[in-house]
Amino acid sequence: MSTARNRQDLATKNRKIAVVCACVFASMVGAAYAAVPLYDLFCRVTGFGGTTQVADRDSDVVIERTITVRFDGNVNRDLSWAFKPKQRSITVKMGETAQLSYLATNTGGKTTVGTSTFNVSPPTAGAYFNKLQCFCFTEQALEAGETAEMPVVFFVDPDMDKDPELKAVKEITLSYTFFPVEQPERPVAAKADAPAVETNL
Repeated sequence: MSTARNRQDLATKNRKIAVVCACVFASMVGAAYAAVPLYDLFCRVTGFGGTTQVADRDSDVVIERTITVRFDGNVNRDLSWAFKPKQRSITVKMGETAQLSYLATNTGGKTTVGTSTFNVSPPTAGAYFNKLQCFCFTEQALEAGETAEMPVVFFVDPDMDKDPELKAVKEITLSYTFFPVEQPERPVAAKADAPAVETNL
């Protein structure tokens, strides 16, 4: 009698352990899937790792302190594009809205789609670098031989002037790298939003 009861108690305990293990496993899987978007959200909110911010309107305040923004463009070797800024740097007041354009040319023999990653240096300045408009928000399609002008509209938050770690910073570098898109969100025949221009890089 007691042996049967012991077996029943053991089976009950085993079932509880199995349920707990299953719940832990499910939680770990869920955490793994959530980690990427949560990390991305964390970076966008804090500017961690040089992640820039997205603004929906101009700054309400412009101060006299100026900052020089340098621009850098790179292309992954698997994407047959040439990509560079139209000018290498610009000096603006903090809070002042500015615009600069990059030029991208498809040097390959077919229409390709690219998407860009970006960051700023020093990384802590990412929390204060605000983009109002950017080609990096969407995928970009270029036909073979096509050149497109890709603008960036931005401002540097005047609150950067209050950050003791950035008091001595006089320059920020904004860097982009384009990568190929294997499965575009839109047909590869679709044009980029920005107008095409004829130029040689």
